[in-house]
Amino acid sequence: MCTQKPPHDYSQQLYDKYREAFEEYITSMVLPSLREKHDEFMLRELVKRWTNHKVMVRWLSRFFNYLGRYFIARRSLPALNEVGLTCFRDLVYQEVHDKVRDAVIVLIDKEREGEQIDRALLKNVLDIFVEIGMGQMVRYEDDFEADMLEDTGAYYSRKASSWIEDDSCPDYMLKSEECLKKERDRVSHYLHSSSETKLSEKVQHELLVMYANRLLEKEHSGCRALLRDDKREDLSRMYRLYCKIPRGLDPVANIFKQHITAEGTALVQQAEDAASNQEQVLIRKIIELHDKYMVYVTECFQNHTLFHKALKEAFEVFCNKTVSGSSSAELLATFCDNILKKGGSEKLSDEAIEETLEKVVKLLAYISDKDLFAEFYRKKLARRLLFDRSANDDHERSILTKLKQQCGGQFTSKMEGMVTDLTLARENQASFEDYLRNNPAAHPGIDLTVTVLTTGFWPSYKSFDLNLPAEMVKCVEVFKGFYETKTKHRKLTWIYSLGTCHINGKFEQKTIELIVSTYQAAVLLLFNASDRLSYSEIMAQLNLTHDDLVRLLHSLACAKYKILSKEPNTKTISQSDYFEFNSKFTDKLRRIKIPLPPVDERKKVVEDVDKDRRYAIDAAIVRIMKSRKVLGHQQLVSECVEQLSRMFKPDIKAIKKRMEDLITRDYLERDKDNPNLFRYLA
Repeated sequence: MCTQKPPHDYSQQLYDKYREAFEEYITSMVLPSLREKHDEFMLRELVKRWTNHKVMVRWLSRFFNYLGRYFIARRSLPALNEVGLTCFRDLVYQEVHDKVRDAVIVLIDKEREGEQIDRALLKNVLDIFVEIGMGQMVRYEDDFEADMLEDTGAYYSRKASSWIEDDSCPDYMLKSEECLKKERDRVSHYLHSSSETKLSEKVQHELLVMYANRLLEKEHSGCRALLRDDKREDLSRMYRLYCKIPRGLDPVANIFKQHITAEGTALVQQAEDAASNQEQVLIRKIIELHDKYMVYVTECFQNHTLFHKALKEAFEVFCNKTVSGSSSAELLATFCDNILKKGGSEKLSDEAIEETLEKVVKLLAYISDKDLFAEFYRKKLARRLLFDRSANDDHERSILTKLKQQCGGQFTSKMEGMVTDLTLARENQASFEDYLRNNPAAHPGIDLTVTVLTTGFWPSYKSFDLNLPAEMVKCVEVFKGFYETKTKHRKLTWIYSLGTCHINGKFEQKTIELIVSTYQAAVLLLFNASDRLSYSEIMAQLNLTHDDLVRLLHSLACAKYKILSKEPNTKTISQSDYFEFNSKFTDKLRRIKIPLPPVDERKKVVEDVDKDRRYAIDAAIVRIMKSRKVLGHQQLVSECVEQLSRMFKPDIKAIKKRMEDLITRDYLERDKDNPNLFRYLA
């Protein structure tokens, strides 16, 4: 029929007849059987008819394969398969798809309410929506999915509005998580996989986005309560639910930050109220607080950057408050000192010390005045090293390594220099002792230990022209002689305020060894030559200031150990007093240490740091202007703040003041036409 020449070529008629056969079959058989059935029965009928229809299409296409190969190909007509499916679409699908969709949605809702349904049936029905699209998803999406999503939204909106009233936040989240799981399950069983994201988003929107604030802020069970009661599992669930929602974690992180800030601020307040030596306990508590919430960040919140940021910002708030007049930088330095010095208040194993130091360095990251910490730390490190109070050299080196990683090499260079200096000083002392053994004539008759330090590394100490007693003068000369054999170009400055002396006091009852400072020793040795001395005589012989002399005499005549007796016998020192050696003094111990009243170094440290900051700001301004040549006021200030904020939070007023100073010193000038513009003067 198809291979004759026209007019005997019946290809076109066959092609038309093929379509008519389908149309007639559908109209006479398929449609009547569908029209008389409803709901689930209609769905079953549809699936049966569709399956039969596909069989018919497959076989008829094979019977008329020749048409497909030549006639259809030449004329570019729709293929036989396509004609068969189009007939079904235009006649059956167009008529029933609304009813089918509604029936399917009813079944899905029944399943949501816990009824058993025939999932295989739904899978087959929904496959029809996909297959009718002939390679496109448009029929599935427009004729089924859009309405199904709308119904889902309405369903969960109803659920959410009743749950939010009755359930606690953890219960509500459990239900939400369960619903999301079940919807994903639905997709894997009968919905098309492309619906999964849209469906999840719909459910999340209705259950979690619409009620986010009410849920998180619930009085007794919201996010704050979960944090307060340490409900980690619920918090992990909260994270899992909200991390999939754009910006969903913002309010959670915000509450997290407020909660930590409140806890930390309360700790600071407690320490402030307790007044007595709570500062060290405070640092310990802040470390514990950090450990606790770090676990939340890593475990409950999966190390999400938002929560790291919240933790950091919260700690920055209360870690920069002052407690009873001390800045947190000072407290932290004192805390380290207690851990690292011999007999400190913290009795810890080596591992615990390492771990604590690690945590202290982490806390330092939140403190804005890192330079202040460095200066206090350096002062305390100096005392530990010089007075041999450091418990363990390895720990000292270890924390410096940690600080270097955290704050850079410039931060620790002086401190590392101090530690190295001490090692060199010990070697130096050993060679001094060899020198004395080889030159017995030079021996001063007193055991002498000298620690030689490099000026640049150590804190600055006042050096006085103290009139040393003759015995000590000899020691100084001997050491100078030795030191000059080693180097010609270095100048020694003697810091007597850091020295200690062991001297024997020959009292009536027994001889007692006294451990005193060099200054105290100088005062006591005067009484070898005189029995009684007035205040002004002592002052003249030693060449000391009034303030220093009062401290010294008070420690020897009015404090716990009264080595000197004074007239009149009062508790204070005045310029009209007279002093004598107290031969009646005695004590249980054979060796006693006579302390000097401590000097408050805080003011000096703050002054030093302020001075260093001025230099740092100057350097930063000059550095920036050197590379930019011309820069606006605002930009110069902000670049300056950015460069310096690693070490301290520069004060804007201070920066402006330094700019004015640099203008007067001809490093910069203002632009003639625009006073807000600065130029660099090379």
